[in-house]
Amino acid sequence: QVQLVESGGGLVQAGGSLRLSCAASGRTVGTYAVGWFRQAPGKDREFVAGISWSGGITNYATSVKGRFTISRDNAKNTGYLQMNSLKPEDTAVYYCAVRNGALLSSTREWAYWGQGTQVTVSS
Repeated sequence: QVQLVESGGGLVQAGGSLRLSCAASGRTVGTYAVGWFRQAPGKDREFVAGISWSGGITNYATSVKGRFTISRDNAKNTGYLQMNSLKPEDTAVYYCAVRNGALLSSTREWAYWGQGTQVTVSS
């Protein structure tokens, strides 16, 4: 089993930045892909960004490309999501997830999830 804990969420003004962290425990996730997803009120959970186990492949939703950067530190068993130029429409609960396999964007393909961290962007 893998346990994931997100941190770093909060309230920020539009144009500001936040850095989310996802700490894994229970198993080394160095060979797992890491993904970040978000869910706004009344909307489905959506893919935001993902990174392969080696860090060599990254993928971003169109809405965040150029503003968000995903990274990982396998030595620390931790993933990160740097969010810059935040917009009110980025407001959501952000979740990290891991899967033992290829980097995929469908939420159904991810086996382990954190509890989420709230990000609120004020205008």
